[in-house]
Amino acid sequence: MASSPGSSASLFSEQATLSESSQAKKSQNSEEKVFYKNCRASYLSVFKSSLENIRSKEQLTLVLQQAGRNPSQKTVNKYWTPQTTALNFDDFCAILKKEKPVTKTELLKVFAKIDKNNDGYVLHTELHKFLTTRGEKMTLDEVNAVTKLAEVNSNGKLDYKKFCKLYMTTNEQCLKNALEKLEVDSRLKRQQFGSQIETSSEGATSTISKPSLRATRKTEPKPSLKKGDSRTSSRPSSAQSCKASISSTISVSASSNRNSKLIETNSVKEWQCAQSKGCFFLEEDGEIISHKYKLLLPHRSVLCITIKPLNLSQIEGKPSPWLAVDTALCIFKENETQENLQFVSITELQNKEAFGWKGELGAGVYCLLPFTTGCRLKKVKRQITREAKLLYRGKDGDLMLTDEFRAALSDIFEMIDLDGNGLLSLEEYNFFELRTSGEKCDEEAWAICKGKLVTIGLKLSVVRDISILHIDTGADPRHKVTVIKRPYCIFLSLKACPFVIDIYAEKCKPKIKAVYLEAGTGQLSKAVCKSVVNKGNAQAMDSCENIIVYTTKNDMRITSVIENKSENKVVIHVNNEQSRNCVNNRGLNVFAVEVAPKSMMVCQHVMPLNEQEDLMYNCVYSVLP
Repeated sequence: MASSPGSSASLFSEQATLSESSQAKKSQNSEEKVFYKNCRASYLSVFKSSLENIRSKEQLTLVLQQAGRNPSQKTVNKYWTPQTTALNFDDFCAILKKEKPVTKTELLKVFAKIDKNNDGYVLHTELHKFLTTRGEKMTLDEVNAVTKLAEVNSNGKLDYKKFCKLYMTTNEQCLKNALEKLEVDSRLKRQQFGSQIETSSEGATSTISKPSLRATRKTEPKPSLKKGDSRTSSRPSSAQSCKASISSTISVSASSNRNSKLIETNSVKEWQCAQSKGCFFLEEDGEIISHKYKLLLPHRSVLCITIKPLNLSQIEGKPSPWLAVDTALCIFKENETQENLQFVSITELQNKEAFGWKGELGAGVYCLLPFTTGCRLKKVKRQITREAKLLYRGKDGDLMLTDEFRAALSDIFEMIDLDGNGLLSLEEYNFFELRTSGEKCDEEAWAICKGKLVTIGLKLSVVRDISILHIDTGADPRHKVTVIKRPYCIFLSLKACPFVIDIYAEKCKPKIKAVYLEAGTGQLSKAVCKSVVNKGNAQAMDSCENIIVYTTKNDMRITSVIENKSENKVVIHVNNEQSRNCVNNRGLNVFAVEVAPKSMMVCQHVMPLNEQEDLMYNCVYSVLP
């Protein structure tokens, strides 16, 4: 029976859509492959191995220049802070994703601003004045290095069009030289990062193209679903060119989510309780920082400890957008030095959004380190469609806060009032200042505030009044508004996730206090690895038993850890292209990691993209030769 023209057109349209989707995916994977290859080439032009760390600002500047960037001192300082001691290859790749290379068009636009005659030339005197007094100031030596380039300078003028061309050519040549060096060294070539895997024949299928469901069933055993969770291991055909490989498959039905043993909070309501709030912050470079806590127990007691996202929404039926962010808490026993913390446990029992731990702890001081995978703590670009109105004049002529601004200030206060007592202490206020202005309020300035307010802390109503005074006492109110707008924008953007910690003790009064605001420590990473290794499913690489992949699943996430028991470093290629309804913390379906000898590392965290749908996690791990 002949098909109708309409059905044929529909079929053609579907085929065209599938073809476009396939081409787009191939293009994306190709870009990822090129990006990581360029990263590796640039890194290895400075270091002997990508396991070596960047140890100084000078090294960071040099390796960024090899990657075609020309970082300013401000850019370098953004990634190399006073607390930084080293950056690794993964950090370097993350920086390159943020710091895009400048284009020739952008350079020409900058020079055109000081080209008074619009003739393509800039006087050296004007160039010196512009570069040493505007923006991030250059030194005279740095400017002289530009004006002494014979091929772009003559008669006291800079031919900036030639300079821009020379600048771009030099950057391209740096990267070209690094790639050529990588190609010449065949050993390094075989270890290149990205989604490309060498195949034994020219016509072999690349791992970039996703095989059909029918082909997958022929080469891999069909997963047997049991209670919403199954794991299978096989050597996929796409990895036959690699030294060794395994795959891990976990199926999770939407109905099986959040079925772990619940923490019954009603059973501990009679216990003594301590509470503190905190926040995860996503930095520009992708790093996550958060508050760290000290827990004091005067006596041995059974405890119930929970952590969950804090809902600030004042609108019924419209919860805060960060409630889907996963949270956990690592518990350590503090010994003589913080570097010698003893790992106790991690919160894994669940009650709705809360994750908790219940057990007995002895008297002493404990360190609580909050943790999130970052799978759902992502930067979101919001298009500003209107200017927010902060103030208006009341009937009597007094300045009043708009409802929108009042709600924003209430949310800010709710987040920075860590102990929830309705007052701000100096310590709490300084955590806020560090996140907004980067400075601290000293004791003298705080004493003035306390003297005027007569209270020990700073009340919310007073915060509102001071905000109005700041705006009303200046000659130009618009300048004073920025005092409030800047912290508000930084603190309440989706790059933050506030949380609350509750601690119930049966036989004593626990005390908890926030003591730091910093990035995750080495102890935190080791604790996650230890938890996964102790409870996860272990799979040794085919014909490479010293490389073990541990995979564990709870109701919120899947985590994999790679252990290298050998004496040599290994490069592991990770492919998640067969997974469905998954999002990971790296933001890439295909990537590679290096694992140092006799060590282990977290490979990835994976969560469902949509909790209402089934999840299929299918990850292929391959050792690159």
